[in-house]
Amino acid sequence: MKILIAPGAFKHSLSAVAAAEAIATGLRRSSLDAELLIFPIADGGNGTVDVFMVGGGQRVSVATVDPLGRPIYADYARIEGGRTAVIEMALASGLELLKPGEMNPLVTTTYGTGLLMQAALNAGAQRIIIGMGGSATVDGGAGCMQALDIHLLDSYGREVERGGGSVGTVHTVDTSRLDPRWRDVEVIIASDVDNPVVGSQGAAAVFGPQKGADPHTVRVLETNLRQFFARVHEQTGVDVRQVRGGGAAGAFAAGLMAFLDGKIQSGIDLVLAYHHFADQLVNADLVITGEGQMDEQTIHGKGPIGVARLARERGIPTVAIVGGLNADDTLLHKAGIQAVLPIVTRPMPLREALRNAPELVERAALRLGYLLALKAE
Repeated sequence: MKILIAPGAFKHSLSAVAAAEAIATGLRRSSLDAELLIFPIADGGNGTVDVFMVGGGQRVSVATVDPLGRPIYADYARIEGGRTAVIEMALASGLELLKPGEMNPLVTTTYGTGLLMQAALNAGAQRIIIGMGGSATVDGGAGCMQALDIHLLDSYGREVERGGGSVGTVHTVDTSRLDPRWRDVEVIIASDVDNPVVGSQGAAAVFGPQKGADPHTVRVLETNLRQFFARVHEQTGVDVRQVRGGGAAGAFAAGLMAFLDGKIQSGIDLVLAYHHFADQLVNADLVITGEGQMDEQTIHGKGPIGVARLARERGIPTVAIVGGLNADDTLLHKAGIQAVLPIVTRPMPLREALRNAPELVERAALRLGYLLALKAE
C-alpha cells in the first residue's frame, strides 16, 4: 500500500509535523506493509510557517509586539530563495499569546503583524503569504497599517489608539508615507472563511465572541468596523465591506485588501500546491488526515477537507484521526472523509488528553494499521 499522511496541528498539543510522525509510528508498529509519505498541512492557522518550511527555507526571528503591545519575538519563514515570506499572524497577534482574562478585542491590535510584514519587505520579499487563523483581534487591520506607516487620524488630527475599540474614531486615512515598495509586492491572504466585514455573518458578530467580546462589545465592534471602512471607502475609493472573506481575522483580511491590494486564496490549497501534493497522490491507496477538533468549521473548507477533496477527485479514500469529533458523520462522508477515528479511548480531562496526545494519536494509528492489514490479507 501507498499511504499519504497529511494531518494538521492538534491545537495546544501537537504540531502538524509531530502529528504526522505519531501516525506514521503507529502504522509501523502494526507491521502494515505500506509505503508511508508524510505531508503535514495547515490552512492559514496554527502551524502554517512550519508546514511551508518542510523541505527547506529560513526561519527569521523578529522583534515585534503581542496583541496588547508587549514586546515579543515572532518568527516568519523565507522560502523560494527569499522571494516569498510566510507570516502566521497568530504568532504576533493571536489568541494563544493571551491569558483568558486578557482577551479583549476592544484593545487588541494587529500592530505586531505589521512589524513582521515590514521586516519581510525589508528583507526583499516580493510575495508575502499571511495566514489568518487564530487571531485575537477585531481591528480591521488598522494596527497593522499603522505599523506600516499609514496614519489613521481622528477629527483633531491625532493618531487613533490601537485596538478595535478605536477604529470607529478614524476621520482621516493618510497613506502618503506608506513605503512605495509595497506596490510591487504580491500580498496573499491565506484563509478559508467567506464571512464579510459587517452584518450578521460579519467579523464582529461571528468571530468577536471567540476573542472575548460580550454582546455589547460585539455591537460596538460592528459599529466601529462600519465607520472605519466607510472612511476608507470615502478616502481611497476602495469598498471592501461586503467582499466575501473580508471578515477573516477580525476583518484583517479587508484591511489588507483595501490598503495593499491583498488577494484571498484558500490556505490549504496554497500549502498543497506548494508541496505538490497532487503529484504524490498518483498510485496512492489511502490518505490519512486529522486535526485536534473536527467540527462544523472543518466541513466549510478547513485543511482536512481540502486534503479529502483533492484525494476524492482521484478516487482515493481519506480517513481522519482526530482529537475530538463534533460534526455530523454523514456530512463529513459527503465532504470526502470516509471515516473518522477519535483518539480518546476513555473518559478523561481535556488536560490529560492534551498531555498524552502523542501516545493517543499513535495508538489510534496502530488500530487503523491493524484494520488495514485485515483488508490487505
